[in-house]
Amino acid sequence: MNLHGYYRSSASFRVRIALNLKLVSYEDTPWHLRDGAHQDEAFRAINPAQLIPVLDHDGVLLTQSLAMIEYLDELYPMPAFLPGNPLDRAHVRALAQSIACDIHPINNLRVLKYLRANFKADETAIGNWYNHWIATGFRGIEMMLADDPRTGRFCFGDTPGLADILLVPQVVNAHNYKLDLSPFPTIERIFDTCMQLPAFETAHPRNQADAE
Repeated sequence: MNLHGYYRSSASFRVRIALNLKLVSYEDTPWHLRDGAHQDEAFRAINPAQLIPVLDHDGVLLTQSLAMIEYLDELYPMPAFLPGNPLDRAHVRALAQSIACDIHPINNLRVLKYLRANFKADETAIGNWYNHWIATGFRGIEMMLADDPRTGRFCFGDTPGLADILLVPQVVNAHNYKLDLSPFPTIERIFDTCMQLPAFETAHPRNQADAE
């Protein structure tokens, strides 16, 4: 497998965690988002949507991080990223999609670039925008985790799964923008637990070959 990504990309971070948890060896091909490498014709040939990451499995190109993660979960069933009970699976997916669908898209790099270019947003405004949407999403996620007996050491029980794979990169983004996470103690606790595992620590942006 070959992961086309970028060290700071949250979606790439997710897939790195998933690959590590499944103990799947992979090559890493970095594309520098801030330099616009994903807009080159070479990358357009890999993903016409010009979005990172792309997972190349024996010449078959997969896009969208959630699709990749569930593909890996189906290809390598253990350890499972989703629980067996349909209601529990829906719960875990809801946690994951709260990040993938509600928080991440409006804080993506292309959105921030658009705010700078078209609305003349300075870095203070960008930081306020970024943290507002993380905090808004985290308030709901914190309540879902803190009030549910299925929450254990991780988002669901005592084994890391899909929701943790999504949560950790978003917390790292919050750290990058210095968001006060004290209102979200359950999220912080789960993040700290995850980061004690090599699969998460090795996937961290600071540990990637293209890190700056």
